[in-house]
Amino acid sequence: MANHPISQPTAKTFSVVDLVAAALAGRLRIPEFQRPLRWQWKDVSRLFDSIVKGYPIGNLLLWTRPAPEAEVRLGALRIQAQGYQDGLWVVDGQQRLTSLANALSDAGAQDERFGLAYDLNQQQFVRLRQQEGDGYTVPLPVLFDLQRLIRWFTKDYPEAGERLDAAARVTRAIREYQVPAYLVEQQDEAVLRDIFDRMNNYGKRLSRAEVFSALHPGYGKDREPSLPFQRIADTIQDGLGFGLLDDDTVLRAVLARRGGNVTRDIRTEFSAETRKPRDFQGETPEQAYREGEEALYRAVRFLQEDAGVPHFAFLPYRYLLVVLTRFFAHFPEPHPRNRILLVRWFWRAAMIGPGPFGSSWTNAMEALANRIAADEESESIQRLLSTPIDAKLHRPKLTGFRTNAAGSRIILAALWDLHPRSLLTGDPYDREALAEAVLPDGTLKGVARTILKREPPDHMAMAANRIFVIDEELPEPVDKLLIAPPLHRRGDEQAFLNSHALDPESVAALARGDKIGFLTQRQAKIRRIVDDFLSRMAGKGHEDTPPLDSLDLDDPDDAAEGRDDRLA
Repeated sequence: MANHPISQPTAKTFSVVDLVAAALAGRLRIPEFQRPLRWQWKDVSRLFDSIVKGYPIGNLLLWTRPAPEAEVRLGALRIQAQGYQDGLWVVDGQQRLTSLANALSDAGAQDERFGLAYDLNQQQFVRLRQQEGDGYTVPLPVLFDLQRLIRWFTKDYPEAGERLDAAARVTRAIREYQVPAYLVEQQDEAVLRDIFDRMNNYGKRLSRAEVFSALHPGYGKDREPSLPFQRIADTIQDGLGFGLLDDDTVLRAVLARRGGNVTRDIRTEFSAETRKPRDFQGETPEQAYREGEEALYRAVRFLQEDAGVPHFAFLPYRYLLVVLTRFFAHFPEPHPRNRILLVRWFWRAAMIGPGPFGSSWTNAMEALANRIAADEESESIQRLLSTPIDAKLHRPKLTGFRTNAAGSRIILAALWDLHPRSLLTGDPYDREALAEAVLPDGTLKGVARTILKREPPDHMAMAANRIFVIDEELPEPVDKLLIAPPLHRRGDEQAFLNSHALDPESVAALARGDKIGFLTQRQAKIRRIVDDFLSRMAGKGHEDTPPLDSLDLDDPDDAAEGRDDRLA
C-alpha cells in the first residue's frame, strides 16, 4: 500500500433528489466486493423515518472512476445505463442508497422490501399494501414528486385536500435532505478494497462467502465485476424454482467441487503455490463459479426429480446438497443404477444426521465429500453408503413438529409425495405453485398449516395437525373445508383425502369435535405413510450392489452378487 498513496478525500453533500437521480440514471454503481443487499422493509422504513425527523443517517464513501455502459442491478431495479467518466462507485452506503432509489421509484416500490407509504393520520411510514384508498395514505413515489402529490390531492382525492400542506412538508423533508459524502479518486482497486475491509472490520464482519467473492471476483457477460454466489442462486431459482440458496451453501458447493476439505484456507484457492492441488487445477475464479453453478444445478435437479425434494425448504440438511454437488461435478451423467443408490444414500444420510460424524454438520460434510474421488463413480457411491450410513435407520419423531427441524422436513417430504390436492378445487398442487407460495420467507411455515387452531393438551405439535395449503385465500378455516367440502371441489373426494393422509373416519371424528380421535387416527396414518416413503427411498432390505458393468466378472463372488441384486 505504501506505493499507492491515496489523496485526501473530497467532502461533499448530496440531496436525496440528486442521489436518486444519479441512481436511476445508472451513474451510481456497486463494486463487486460489496456485500449483498441485506436490508428488509423495517430497515428501509427506519431510514425514511430518520430522514423525515432530520436525524443523521451516516456518511457515504464514493469512489470516483469511469463506469462503462451496462445493465445496472440496484435492489429490485434493472437500469440500462450509459457510460460515465465520473461514475460513483459505492464503497460505503450501499444499503442506504439502494433503499432510497427503490423506495422512491415506482418500479422499485413494487418489491415488498421497498414498498412504503406515509400515513398522514398516524404520521408514520406503513407498508404500501396497507393503503386504504382514502387519500390519507400516500405512496412514497407519489410523495417524492411534488407535481404528482398535488394531483393526488386535487384530482384523485380532493376530500383529503386539507392534508396537502402536511404532505408537502414531508415531501420537502425528503427531497431537501442532505447526505454527507466523501469522494475518493483512486485508480488502484486494491486501495479501495483495503478501505472497505477496514471500515467493515469495525462493524458487522463479512461472511466467508463475501470474503471469498471479494478475494476472487467473478465477472458477468459485460466483463463487469459480479456477485457470483448471488448470481448462482438466482440462476437456480429462475431455472428450477428450488428457492434462493444462501451464499454460504453456494460457497461450500463451489469449494466441494474442487476438493473435499471445504473449510480450507480460501485466500490461496486459485494460487499455484497451494500445497494440495485442487481437483480442477488451473481454473480461473470465473471458470470455477461457472462449473460450480452447473454442478449445483445438476444436484438440485436430482433432488427434485429423483429424490423427492421439491424445494430448498424441504432439505433436511444443507450439507447433503454440498456433497451432491461434488458428486455431480465429477459424474454429470451417472449410471442409472448409481442414481438409485445415490437416492438411497441421500435419505439414509438424512435420517442419520450429522451425529455419527461428531455431531457437527461440517465434519459430516467433509467426511462424506472426501469419499468422492474423480474417475471412481461406483466406488464413490459405495464409500458414501458405508459406515455409518449403513447403520440401523429410525423414523423421525412425529411429535414436536417444527417446519425448520430436519425430522419434520423429512415428514413433509413424505406428505408432499402424496401429491396433495387443493382444498378448494381438488386439483393437485404442482411444484411451481409450491415454489411461489414459499417465496415470501423461504420456509414451509405458511404452507404446512395447522388444521386445529387449538390443540388438546398432551396432543400438541403433532405432525397430524399439519396439512399442505397452497391456495392463496381460503373462504373458511381449514377444518371447516375438510368437514364440508366446497361445491366446486372437483374430482374424487376419496382421492383428495388420500392426498392429505386423511380418510372418512378421521374426518368424521373432526366433524363431531373429537379432536383427540382425529389426531390419533391421522397420526397413525402418517406414521405408515412416512415408513413406506422412507423404506422406498432409502431402499431398506435391498442390496446396494453397484452396476453390473462395474463389477469384475472374473471374481465369481462379484458376479453372483450382481445376479442376486437383479432378482431382488
